[in-house]
Amino acid sequence: MKLRIGCFALSLLAATEALAAAKITKESFGHGGTTRAYYLYVPESVTSASPAPLVVLLHGSGRNGQTLVQPWKEFADKHGMILAGPDAIVPAGWNMGPDGPDFINSLVDIVSAQHPVDPRRVYLFGHSAGAVHALVLGLLESQYFAAVAVHAGALPPELYPYIARAARKIPLAIWVGTDDAFFPLPAVRATRDALTAEKMDIKLVEMAGHTHDYYGRARYINQQAWDFLKPKALDADPVFTKYAVYK
Repeated sequence: MKLRIGCFALSLLAATEALAAAKITKESFGHGGTTRAYYLYVPESVTSASPAPLVVLLHGSGRNGQTLVQPWKEFADKHGMILAGPDAIVPAGWNMGPDGPDFINSLVDIVSAQHPVDPRRVYLFGHSAGAVHALVLGLLESQYFAAVAVHAGALPPELYPYIARAARKIPLAIWVGTDDAFFPLPAVRATRDALTAEKMDIKLVEMAGHTHDYYGRARYINQQAWDFLKPKALDADPVFTKYAVYK
């Protein structure tokens, strides 16, 4: 009986430690003279013996990083990826100044210094406002991010010139609902056409009857997005480009 109780206690302790190790944690770092927050999830399967892909998750308007890390968590457990969901400096949306490439680069550097990140497999995923931001970041830093997947996003026409500036034909994918009131199909298709005109590697998936609601279809969208991202990797070590001014 004592042996059984001892074994049970050890099993319970191991299970408790596993749960503790698998929590989403809120972290922070200094950037641009202010403290910036992000949510981090590192599965137990990630070890220094095998560098893991990192998915940077960019939330929609009015939300925070945790709202994207949470629905991606089961895929991180299954596929062994690290998740980092930063908060925009203003919850209403992303700003290319304080939230631009320098900020995301600092975030990636901090996570990579603490965990075994594969530098050739750093990805972006964004929803809504975060989707627009992810697309722009991917074009600006096409030699730094391996690929970008987004739900419900498009490039404003005034940002089309960014496409020609991309140093690499970075793989991009957009999932959008045919009934999305915030990102109508004509706007998303125009983004696809603008990218295609510059021979960019773009995939567009139109979800019949789907609206702007990411959370109601998160499992499907995340699985499709990861299937797209997973095989993509940089051919060489990442190159980060610093810009003096973002226009």
